[in-house]
Amino acid sequence: MLGFAILFFFVSTFVLSLYVFSVITKALEMYEEKYATKGTATLGDMFLFISPAQLVTITLIIAFILGLLGFVIFGIFGAIVLFLVGFAIPMWGIKILRKKRVEKFDKQLVDALAQLSAAFKAGLTLQQGMESIAKEVPNPLGQELGLTVKEIKLGLPVEEALENLNERVGSQDLDLVVTATNVSRKLGGNMAEMFDIIAATIRERFRLEGKIKALTSQGKMQAWVVGLMPFFLGIALNIMRPDLMGPFLGSTFGKITIAIIIVMEAMGIWWIYKIVDIDV
Repeated sequence: MLGFAILFFFVSTFVLSLYVFSVITKALEMYEEKYATKGTATLGDMFLFISPAQLVTITLIIAFILGLLGFVIFGIFGAIVLFLVGFAIPMWGIKILRKKRVEKFDKQLVDALAQLSAAFKAGLTLQQGMESIAKEVPNPLGQELGLTVKEIKLGLPVEEALENLNERVGSQDLDLVVTATNVSRKLGGNMAEMFDIIAATIRERFRLEGKIKALTSQGKMQAWVVGLMPFFLGIALNIMRPDLMGPFLGSTFGKITIAIIIVMEAMGIWWIYKIVDIDV
């Protein structure tokens, strides 16, 4: 009877392990299909080429490292939280890289428009002007214009090549430039003057954005000061009165309270950033 019970226990454990393994495998496949593929496509638009499987591997490594760190410092609850955070970090990183690249592209675009205007005044075509700029300016503008010029040389219509450029970069300023350029090519007009006007408009937007950032920087700093104050206060109390904080931190009620505080503080910081985030 005892042997049958032991056999039943091992068989049940094996079946349960297979089920858990299948669930985890299915979840990873869904993650790769829904998020990793989109992330690698975004990286591909930035000329950073990795496969979805490689991105999933990197994500798992980050998640396991953070989970182990959370287990050592905070226990099983911290391990679960940091493990889940590890899955979000690569996507956050990709979004930040994309945002930084677009910002750098927009800053280069202003000078490129001035160069295009000068190229038209000198009698060059749009393709010749873009090719000249692509050889002179650094990345990311040089990469993007270089690829666009190659597409045109391979027989792609200029309008379609510009739309591909707009889709890859995802910049509002570039969208304005591409739309105005395609309309001007179809209807006619002074493209040199048009590029000068668009460049002046973008410069004015940069000036307004800089002024808004200066005015809202105090609100963002206050968000972090107020948000981090409870944590510094908790550390100070733990140093001053460990006899009171020890039982609180070690109890289930204390851990739940700390988790609620973290969530509420994160939501507060997020709301403040949303309030002061003014789009020009």
